[in-house]
Amino acid sequence: MLSTPTGRFRLLALAEALSWTGLLIGMFFKYVVVGNDIGVKIFGPIHGAVFVAYVLVCFWVRTPLRWDARTTILALVGSIPPFGSVVFERWALRTGRLDTAADAEAPADVA
Repeated sequence: MLSTPTGRFRLLALAEALSWTGLLIGMFFKYVVVGNDIGVKIFGPIHGAVFVAYVLVCFWVRTPLRWDARTTILALVGSIPPFGSVVFERWALRTGRLDTAADAEAPADVA
């Protein structure tokens, strides 16, 4: 999965969404249930690091995936709302924006 730009992007999109999940659960326990902020202290820095990695991978895969400015901006905006990175990733997969030039040129295997 990490050997292609598509794989790296998809992994970081999922990791960004999962780190959002952890942070949201931590915030729920801090502000709604018990007032304990340990979840936020743990998942806050994790989410921050994964967020930065996601933004960097968006710029890194832009050229190999032949993204135009609009697609790149949508990928970056997708990092802001919770689970937006996965929504963008699914859309990009469905619309062919995660196909690399090598994938597009390779003949399809016939079973």
